[in-house]
This record gives sequence, C-alpha cells and structure tokens, in this order.
Amino acid sequence: MLKNIVTDIFFDLDRTLWDFEKNTMLTFQRILQKNQVDVILSDFLKIYKNISQEYWKRYKEGKISKVQMRFERLKHTFDHLGIRIPDTLVSTLNYEYIEYHPDVPCLMPYTNEVLAHLLPRYTLHIITNGFQKIQERKLKGSHIYQYFDQIISSEIAGVQKPNPRIFQLAMQKAKVAPKNALMVGDSLEIDIKGAKAVGMQVLHLNNNQKYKHNICPILGSIHEITTVL
Repeated sequence: MLKNIVTDIFFDLDRTLWDFEKNTMLTFQRILQKNQVDVILSDFLKIYKNISQEYWKRYKEGKISKVQMRFERLKHTFDHLGIRIPDTLVSTLNYEYIEYHPDVPCLMPYTNEVLAHLLPRYTLHIITNGFQKIQERKLKGSHIYQYFDQIISSEIAGVQKPNPRIFQLAMQKAKVAPKNALMVGDSLEIDIKGAKAVGMQVLHLNNNQKYKHNICPILGSIHEITTVL
C-alpha cells in the first residue's frame, strides 16, 4: 500500500501506456513493404532496437544532433545487416517512420479501462522522455490525450528522466506536493528511482517480469493499479 494520500498520478508513456514495440513493428512493416526493401522484419527489428538505443544515448549526451540520430540509426542497421541501399532511401524511410510511427494507436493492455477508472478520482499527467509534438501525437492517435492535465516531455523540461528537474517541473505545473504525487512507469532506473529521489510515491510497472526489488510495489500489469490505490 502507498504511504500517503494520492491526488495526482503521473504516467510514463512509452512501454507504460503506449505499446512502443508493437507500434514500431507495425510502422516498419508498413514502410519497408511500401518501399520494397527486401529484409526479414524480425531480423531488422532485433538489430535496429540495439542500434537505436545506442544512438538515442549519444543524442541524450549531446554528442549528435536529432537529425543525425534519426538518420544514422537506420543507416547503421542496414549496414549491420549487409544490405546496401542508397542514402536517399534511408532518408525516405526515416521520414516515413517519423511520419507514421506516432499515429499507430496500439496501447498496452487495459490502458483505456484503467485511465477511465482513475480519471474521476485523480488528476492524471504524463512525464515522458521524448519530443513534445511526437508524444502528443501518440496520445491523440491512441485516443487517450483527453485523460491528461499536464504533459511534460524532456524536450520541454530541457532534461531527461531521471534528472530531478523534469519531475519537479511536472509537479510544479500540476501544483501538487511530492508526497501526494504518484509516478507509474516501466523503467526502474529512469521512472522509479528518478521519481523516488524527489519524494514522489512510486509504482513499478514490471511488464516483462524482469525486475525484483523492494523499492516499491510492483505491478505485473497496469490494471493492478486499482488494487494498490
């Protein structure tokens, strides 16, 4: 059980509410077929995931620009697979990924039901690492934008989770004290430890059953949040 009364719930977005992996798969399935790129989708996604994480890390560290990150993670993936395609096609795939991906509407199981249940009882918000317009498109495309009062991205905050400033900005905008604020997210390091460090209450959404710890209650699925609040 939680220690204090909760008035405001802050959700991570990707992999907590919005099914990032499924939406990524559907996007690449569409654009690779559209552009007649001959590659096994599962092989492509396996390599792309690891490379994308590395380039995102470089971007967060300020080592490369957003444009470089988006182009080079695709280029490097094809190079790793031994598939030679012109840079113009890489640019087309990059553009179409950015164009289509945020609008794919797949959510994690029970998301709509849980948000509908919580909304009359709590004020709901988003704290997300990402670009503001892209993250808002995800919320709108999956038809859950209307549930949230404040949507705070790392782009707006100027820092990424787990930097305390993004959590503090979110609570400032929501006008809520840390003891009455609850953070729900899938990343132990980024969401849970980050929010706990600034005094927020926390719930860890352990979708893949990967973690075991005593830091806070662990949810096997988001619908279990109703058993804790």
